[in-house]
Amino acid sequence: MLKTIARFIFKLTGWQVVGAFPDDLKKAVIIAAPHTSYWDFFYARIAFFIMDIPMRVTIKKEVVNNPVFGWFVRGLGGIAIDRTPKPGLTKKRSMVDAMVDMINEREQLIMMVTPEGTRKQVKRWKSGFYRVAQQANVPIVLGYLDYAKKHAGIGPVFYPTGDYEKDVEEIKDFYRSKAGKYPELGVV
Repeated sequence: MLKTIARFIFKLTGWQVVGAFPDDLKKAVIIAAPHTSYWDFFYARIAFFIMDIPMRVTIKKEVVNNPVFGWFVRGLGGIAIDRTPKPGLTKKRSMVDAMVDMINEREQLIMMVTPEGTRKQVKRWKSGFYRVAQQANVPIVLGYLDYAKKHAGIGPVFYPTGDYEKDVEEIKDFYRSKAGKYPELGVV
């Protein structure tokens, strides 16, 4: 049902899906860039429904478990992030540690992260997506929206080498040809 509605919305708005998610990939961090608009989640979520990608996005547990609208958040791929300290510790876990634990505890988890961390232009991407992939020993899938072509797609699968600066430049090179809704806010 959702896939049919998603296809109808893409047909109506002129968007199309490009590329395919690897069938054998059960765990990964999928990054979505460029992230310049509130509309990005809408189009990305629709594309993931069409491509049958069981994408999840971390949201505060209070939102995901909300009795009024939690069902809706979960239906869109929301997964509760719990940063409470592990037994015997007093310090809250970092987002990276909590996300790594989530991946390691499951048989399958495709977690979407926006490397910019905001819709505004940034001088530097946040490194959390990379650290999660590296620590959980999973690849980074390059997902994108190109508003100029109206393409929602899956690019290459990237395996972190441990050289963050070099790897991020290589990843950004892929995104430099993709236009966000507001291109002036895109990849730097």
